[in-house]
Amino acid sequence: MQPRKFWTLALLAGSIWGAWAAPGVPAAAASAPAIQAAPTSRIAQVKLYPGSATVQRVASLPAGARSYRFNCLPASLDAASLQVSADAGVRIGETSVQVQERDISTDCHNALDERLRQAQDQVAAARADSSALELAHSYLKTVATAAPAQAATPAPAQIAPTGEALRKQTQDTLVRLHLAQRQLEQAELALKAVQAERARSASAHARVSQVTVTLATERAAELRLSYQVRGPSWSPSYRALLDSGSAKVQLERLALVAQNTGEDWAGVQLTLSTGQPQRNTSGALPRPWRLDVAAPEPMLMVAPAPAPTMARSSKALAAEAAAVADEEPLPSFEVSVQDGAFATEFALPQRIHLPSGGTRITLSLGQQELPAKLLARSTPALEEAAYLVAQLAAPSGVWPAAPLALYRDGAYVGQGRLEVAQLERLGLSFGRDERVLVRAEPVREHRASAGLMGGSTERQWQRAYSVHNRHGSAITVQVLDAAPISENAQISVQSSYQPQPTQLAWNEQPGSIVWQQELAANASARFEAAHVLRYAKELQVRERR
Repeated sequence: MQPRKFWTLALLAGSIWGAWAAPGVPAAAASAPAIQAAPTSRIAQVKLYPGSATVQRVASLPAGARSYRFNCLPASLDAASLQVSADAGVRIGETSVQVQERDISTDCHNALDERLRQAQDQVAAARADSSALELAHSYLKTVATAAPAQAATPAPAQIAPTGEALRKQTQDTLVRLHLAQRQLEQAELALKAVQAERARSASAHARVSQVTVTLATERAAELRLSYQVRGPSWSPSYRALLDSGSAKVQLERLALVAQNTGEDWAGVQLTLSTGQPQRNTSGALPRPWRLDVAAPEPMLMVAPAPAPTMARSSKALAAEAAAVADEEPLPSFEVSVQDGAFATEFALPQRIHLPSGGTRITLSLGQQELPAKLLARSTPALEEAAYLVAQLAAPSGVWPAAPLALYRDGAYVGQGRLEVAQLERLGLSFGRDERVLVRAEPVREHRASAGLMGGSTERQWQRAYSVHNRHGSAITVQVLDAAPISENAQISVQSSYQPQPTQLAWNEQPGSIVWQQELAANASARFEAAHVLRYAKELQVRERR
């Protein structure tokens, strides 16, 4: 090789490298259009219940249409719940449902399939970029090592700039190659994540339903199909924000929504309902209570073999239940819905985008500001501490029992649970009140014999608690304690208190006593309870606390 030719190739290595190592996705990959199936119908409305949903699809009909087919519907839809309606001028005939494999239908593509194709394209582009950089690096090594062995010694003035050009070009190639390999690793990890997500949902959505409607149209109109599908759900949760200055609680409704039906909800009008259509529509009825004299059993008795038809029926039912459970498992939502005369529904003003595949979104369902009565509640026998409690009236509507996030004067204090049935009695607890000091004095217990001949046992307990208010203003204190309750006439209980408790059966529980009073700033109060038990000396008394 001639010296001038060698050094010309070396100096032009950068320009050749630039054609191979240009950053970004190759032009062919960047300009490749994504394959998407045009939807034949769209989801207009969804009413979501805990554990199921009612979906309404809308399709546009041209004038003169004689039938229409809704494709790619969930295989788990309830065929008995199908409802078909249309605009005026459309006569509707029979409706048929067919279930087939998803792979057969070429139009059944969802967001997960599109994400998989995009991830595959990104891996291919990153791998091509890395391969091009490796080729460019190999070429530079060939130019730097093989060619000089065949070339004459260059002029001294050319050695320094040529070597510096090769050094910079090699360094730049190695850095770009390292970054390209990192990008390839990230793209492969993203592809594995999408493949794993698709594998989880592929078995549950391997089949799809097709609903064909026979009709006659006089002019262009809209056709609506409504069906019930099991699986999607929403879980309520709440936030309670206490303003201790104004003694008001702002109660906010939240909803956690998820669906994995196999069809994407894109721009749908979503309504949340506390009702449960999957529940029984009527309660159980009593059966006659019959009494008869039992006949004597024979000495030897062989159990008859079960009827073959009944055995086959039981196995068939078990297999059917297992197939349904495997096909569409219910999501795990720990929510308890209170039964009422009417369900509470929430129509969201914005349209919701929720793809199938387990994505969860949190929605706000509005707020209510409720007046509260604040008090410091303490159970000194169990814990020498007081907790700030807000007693509220039950809000209107149906409020399913659900987790509750608690905030006091803008600061998060912890988690609780909203139980509307017990809200007015128990209230909401907003953490410890460090400005209320509680002390439980040691229990004084005495045991002695009673009666003329000492034939009975007498036990005495004395308890005392003190509460000190370190707030700058008066507060309401509530002190709880337990009193012994006799469940047998042979055990007598006599209790005395100082001062007299406000309630002897607090929260409708006999034996739960409560003292409640106003306590001025920097003031203290003392509460005493004394109990005397008498029973025969030979009795073994069992205590449950």
